[in-house]
Amino acid sequence: MYDRFLEKPQTSIFLLGPRGTGKSTWLRRVFGDALTYDLSDNAEHLRFTRNPSLLYEEVSRQPAGSWIVIDEVQRVPKLLNEVHRLIEEFDQKFVLSCSSTRKIRRTGVNLLAGRARTRNMFPLTSGELGSDFDLDRVLRYGCLPLAMTGDSPKDYVNSYVQTYLTHEIQAEAQLRNLAGFSRFLEVSARQNAQVTNISNVARDASAHRTTVNGYFQVLVDTLMGNWLPAWKLKRSNKQVKQSKFYFFDCGVVRALTGRAAFEPSPEELGVLLETLVFNELRAYLAYRGLDYPMSYFRNYYGTEVDFLIETPAGYMAIEVKSATRWNRKFNSGFRSVKEALDPIGVKSIGVFNGPRPALVQGIELYPVGVFLEELWSDRLIGKTTSPHQPDVFDPSSPSMVNHESKPRRD
Repeated sequence: MYDRFLEKPQTSIFLLGPRGTGKSTWLRRVFGDALTYDLSDNAEHLRFTRNPSLLYEEVSRQPAGSWIVIDEVQRVPKLLNEVHRLIEEFDQKFVLSCSSTRKIRRTGVNLLAGRARTRNMFPLTSGELGSDFDLDRVLRYGCLPLAMTGDSPKDYVNSYVQTYLTHEIQAEAQLRNLAGFSRFLEVSARQNAQVTNISNVARDASAHRTTVNGYFQVLVDTLMGNWLPAWKLKRSNKQVKQSKFYFFDCGVVRALTGRAAFEPSPEELGVLLETLVFNELRAYLAYRGLDYPMSYFRNYYGTEVDFLIETPAGYMAIEVKSATRWNRKFNSGFRSVKEALDPIGVKSIGVFNGPRPALVQGIELYPVGVFLEELWSDRLIGKTTSPHQPDVFDPSSPSMVNHESKPRRD
């Protein structure tokens, strides 16, 4: 069992994370003595669906200030009304875990009026794995706990995808056309980490554009991926507008494309490495409590930098390459970023598969493993808590909505 970076909260929280990331294990470890309700248990789910007020009757008997755990609370959203009453009347503290925000977002239930903060659980990070971090294995099978510790990671990630389709989609999203959504999953996984053109995805998936918009929203609601918006300089009218979509785990991407049984091809490596770095950056910012905006940079002429993070000290531009040698042509994006942001400070970082760190033309170059060590050692970004940390659970926040939800001309 690996120690997770998620710390025990002091107040009530919504704990969000895709299925299989270790939420239930963490809850048992940290809140083993708390009164716990597991709504993945069908009997418990049926009991509270019939009568949500049972929660109030049972929890109100607990001492004031007690911790109460409700696992998979999204299965019975009406329980949040009872949770609100118990917090108000008895000062009870709740951990409400969710592997999908879809029912909560769609039903418009009581979101506790800011009385519960939001925390996220991610697959295992390189910082949590420590010396067990194996780049080749992670790029091939991902970082879900059972993919890391099980005897057959290939079989696990393949079954994970099937379980996602049958459990999350049928039970939570309630899509009628499961076959159509399955086709969309493969197409969207093949376009992972690329600028997302909804019309092209719809064509390749043999689906209507509005349907694909809805499918992407399902992925976001079930925490299977996130949008990375394009950076936009207000005074500029020559910046791209489309977002990129990243799945939350490399192994899941490869299972969706039917590649889990094979070694990653050279064409896959760059995208997988970029996906890994994106999710490590997301996890780092979340676990450190840093509300630093992250986007990607691409100008009108196609010059791009993978990640642009705004920090109190200025911008950090990060370019990820699978090459073993850093080519000077990789620096063009950094030059464009500096021209666009001048005179704002920009720290330029290149991540690649080279053997050792280097400094070239003011660009800090790091092998992948060294970059991740520097990141989790707080030597790249720093862990000063932002005063604007988004603590309140809001299913309509930018990280939980489809950035392409409104029709637009491609």
